[in-house]
Amino acid sequence: MSQTSLSAYARELVADVLATAEAENATAPDTFTRRVLDELEQAGEVENTFTAYHRALGLEVNGYGTNESLGTLDLFITQFSLKPEEERLPRAQAETLFKRLATFVRKCRDGLARDIDESSDVHDMCAAVEKALSEAPRIRLFLLTDVVSAVSTLAPGDLDGLKVTYEVWDLTRLHRLASSGTLSEPIAVDFDPPLPCLATPETDRNYSVFLAIIPGQDLADLYGRHGTRLLELNVRSFLQTKGGVNRGIRETLLHNPDRFLAYNNGITATASTVEFTELPGGGQAISRIHDLQIVNGGQTTASIHYAHTRDKADLSRVHVQMKLTRVSPDRLQEIVPEISKYSNTQNKVTVVDFSSNHPLHVGIEQVTRSLWAPAADGSGQETRWFYERARGQYTDALARERTPANQRKFKSLHPISQKFTKSDAAKFIHAWAGLPYLVSRGAEKNFREMMMRMGENVPSVNVSFCQRLISKAILFKATDKIVASRDFGGYKINITSYSIARIAEATNRRIDLDRIWRDQRLTPALTAALDELCVPVREVIVNPLRGGTNIGEWAKRPDCWEAVLAIPWTVPDDLIAELADQPLEDSAPAAPEDNTTGDIASVMAIPAPEWFAVGRWAKETRNLQPWQRQLAETVGRYVNNSWTVTDKQASQALRLMDEAKRLGFHANS
Repeated sequence: MSQTSLSAYARELVADVLATAEAENATAPDTFTRRVLDELEQAGEVENTFTAYHRALGLEVNGYGTNESLGTLDLFITQFSLKPEEERLPRAQAETLFKRLATFVRKCRDGLARDIDESSDVHDMCAAVEKALSEAPRIRLFLLTDVVSAVSTLAPGDLDGLKVTYEVWDLTRLHRLASSGTLSEPIAVDFDPPLPCLATPETDRNYSVFLAIIPGQDLADLYGRHGTRLLELNVRSFLQTKGGVNRGIRETLLHNPDRFLAYNNGITATASTVEFTELPGGGQAISRIHDLQIVNGGQTTASIHYAHTRDKADLSRVHVQMKLTRVSPDRLQEIVPEISKYSNTQNKVTVVDFSSNHPLHVGIEQVTRSLWAPAADGSGQETRWFYERARGQYTDALARERTPANQRKFKSLHPISQKFTKSDAAKFIHAWAGLPYLVSRGAEKNFREMMMRMGENVPSVNVSFCQRLISKAILFKATDKIVASRDFGGYKINITSYSIARIAEATNRRIDLDRIWRDQRLTPALTAALDELCVPVREVIVNPLRGGTNIGEWAKRPDCWEAVLAIPWTVPDDLIAELADQPLEDSAPAAPEDNTTGDIASVMAIPAPEWFAVGRWAKETRNLQPWQRQLAETVGRYVNNSWTVTDKQASQALRLMDEAKRLGFHANS
């Protein structure tokens, strides 16, 4: 890594954070924290992250996370500098920051949440940390900084009986992550004693295959250290112990550990380099593996880890067969997904390519690179929206414009505020599609959900698709600013996505996305409607219907969406006047297991007066939920106007009609 490349990365990092913070009306430290956590989540280092800043006497925190794979509680503190090339983070300062973070943890255990305003996201964080402390076997404290740190880590410690580990993600480590060409830092594993193995005949210089038996304890320890990072190229998520395969694995580990090797299919793994040692009696053994990835057998690996840590299973007699494929580093991204795809036949799984090479992302990149957006400021200067199919593409493109003059021109034609990523696109698509509870689950989970729902049904990516996707981006970014201007004190992303989903539903998705593309902004009527709507939406989000429910968790549930749907809000007349004649096609991929075409036909076949009647009946008799009563009236309006209901509306409408009839409703009543 050259100092020049590190310096260039530092400058671009600060410039990008400042520009993004200005575009999103956020503080630079918050923007930096969110950016780093998104990257670490994509890399499999952290999960379920939540950002909220709180500082008081002796304590400070910028966010937390709960890593379900490792069973850890993660806390984050940020030190953001505007001069990363000039400043350094001395060891003493790093230790002080970790102490402030540890103090926050102790205060949470002692009930800090009771001293914080319940409507703030800080209260949500404190309450969640307090709850997690009673369940997590260990804590990880992270220091995130844009300067070079004098210390990369600290020795593990203890916090009132809980094991604590410390991680520093400084400029050097972030640069290594961004420039590695992979989703995370490579995993290197040493085996002592080495693993005896058999090598298969080599038929292709790009790969070779080895067969080995790995001790169960080694596999459990690997998962304990690296978690889902081991599985990042895998198409299977760990299914907990609910599935039959995982229950069977657990039973075998607990009661018949000697038979595990005979009963289990083992794991399939890949590596870029494999080092060997000669065995005294002849043959070879694996001593070290570089870039280890488990592409099949994620369930097996995680189940062994959980059986050992939670059920205290003795793994001394457990062994697992491993097929290890060495793939040349320049072919990893090409060959590994294919190995993963064809290996995953143990259970029925949806094979999904989450990589940047998926046709959807390649198509969006190809179209947007030559798509000029109309000038929005009257200057006549057209611009482009820059789609980052892979992390760092914007920075790389800017760096290729070698002179300062050319770089200024590039930025004027590709404003940083018009850069968006794969996870951003998933937010825009799902908010518009009425799936705000998925958006609330975090960038990485929401993105994966979009890809899984899409399955093999890749939409046709053409100019119209990309223009409307960018219109949804404009809608999302503008709504985000509207919500920020309200100074609600937290849950901005949730309020934004739910407000967009609610107004899209209320207008039957007839908001004129094509007009938004032409104008590159929202109309005054749409802006005013969102400004009005976000207030009651926020009230629903910060007041969970279930007592004791964490606000952040509430926003992730379909129940929250149903409560937002029940808000008694009508579309203002001036917005109605500018709606499109027909609903615009929804670009959200439907879940592959859903087959609701028949539901839509069934709903449309029921006359509008019958839907209106069931709504009146439910209101008079106080039967059904408020959102169901409103849905009946909405569906009646759609049927009356010959508008097609959505899949979700159809399935919910049929359920409410069945429930109404069970409770005594008759069509002629």
